[in-house]
Amino acid sequence: MEVRPRRVEKYVKEDGSCPYDEWFSGLTDLRAKAQIDKRIARLRLGLLGEWDNVGDGVIELIFKSMGPGYRIYCGPDGLDLVILLGGGVKSGQQSDIDRARKCWRDYNE
Repeated sequence: MEVRPRRVEKYVKEDGSCPYDEWFSGLTDLRAKAQIDKRIARLRLGLLGEWDNVGDGVIELIFKSMGPGYRIYCGPDGLDLVILLGGGVKSGQQSDIDRARKCWRDYNE
């Protein structure tokens, strides 16, 4: 993805729940929450930082030097919009990826 300002929005399920907000509100590490907020602000500037393509159009923003290896899952929608799909940690990575992919499929339907 090229560097360009982007809008960042959260995926909301049909029942009104937001997987990203549910994950983020469950975090108790205030330093981690601040770093995650900072990363989202940088994402709005178009700066992805360390990331990986996890398939099906979903990317994973990686936090290696903080906590248990936090991840944020998102999907680029066009050139100027990124949808936050959820988050997780390294130890639960595969199930978090599977959930994010499902959210992305639902979003695109």
